[in-house]
Amino acid sequence: MPDAVARIGVIGGSGLYRMDDLADVEEHRVETPFGAPSDAITVGTLAGERVAFLPRHGVGHRLSPTAIPVRANIYALKRLGVERVISVSAVGSMREHLAPLDLVVPDQLVDRTVARPRTFFDADAGCVVHVSLAEPFCPDLRGALRDAAGETGARVHDGGVYVCIEGPQFSTRGESRLYRSWGVDVIGMTALPEARLAREAELCYATLALVTDYDVWKTDEEPVSVQMVVERLHHNAAVAQAVVRALVPHLAAGRTCTCGAALEHAIITDRALIPPATRERLGLLLGRYLG
Repeated sequence: MPDAVARIGVIGGSGLYRMDDLADVEEHRVETPFGAPSDAITVGTLAGERVAFLPRHGVGHRLSPTAIPVRANIYALKRLGVERVISVSAVGSMREHLAPLDLVVPDQLVDRTVARPRTFFDADAGCVVHVSLAEPFCPDLRGALRDAAGETGARVHDGGVYVCIEGPQFSTRGESRLYRSWGVDVIGMTALPEARLAREAELCYATLALVTDYDVWKTDEEPVSVQMVVERLHHNAAVAQAVVRALVPHLAAGRTCTCGAALEHAIITDRALIPPATRERLGLLLGRYLG
C-alpha cells in the first residue's frame, strides 16, 4: 500500500494502553464497515519506523474481551497500511516451567470462544472464503519477535499452545485441569479471533504473551485474581515496550512470508457472483482479487 501511514502495528493488551517511546505522534480515528475500533490509533516513529498503536481494551480498559470490536480493529490497521501486527497479551501459565513474569511467543492456538464474530466473510457477505490456519501465527514475525524478546534479557519461551477462552470470568479448576490435559501452555482471552481476522486481512500476526499467574490449576499457589494480575501488569508493560523497541528495526525490510497472499487461493465463490455491495464493503480485503 504505497500511501501507508504505518506498516507496523501493535495491539496493546491489559496494562499496555499507550507506547511512551513513540515520537512525532499523530492520532487517527478510523471508521470501518464494522464500526469504530477500540479507541483512536496512535501513529508515531520508533527506531526510524512509523508504528501504529491500538489499545485493545480502549484507554482506561473499558472493553471486556467479548466486547472488543476485533473486526474493526484489524480492518482499521489494514486501512492505515499496516502489514505486520504484534499483539501483546497477558496470560496465565498452564505449565510449572512458565513462571509469572516470563515471556512466551506461542506458535499454536486453541479456540474456546463462543460469542465473537470470527470472520469478515460472514453469512451476509455474499462471499465464501477459507483461509489456512495450520500455522495461526506468521512464522517470520514470530521468529523475529522471539529473538527481539531475547535481546531484552527477559526469560523467553519459544513456542507453546495458547488456549483462548471467552471470559470475562477466569476458569474453574476443572476447566484449567482439562486444558492442561490437552497440552495447552498458556491461557488468555484475546488472541482469538484476532489471529483469524489478521490472516483474512493478509496481515502478519504474532503474540507476545506475558505471564501473570498460574491460572487455578496449581493448588499451592493463590488462585488468579484481578489484584494479582494488575500487580504484575506494570512490570510486564515495561518489558513489552522494550521488546517492541528491539523488534522494530528488524522489520524494516519487506515481507517474504505468505501471509500477504492468504486470500489468493481462498476465495471459493465465483467472482461473477460476488455482489456489488460486498465488493464495496470489503474492497480493502478483496479488491486485488476481483479485477
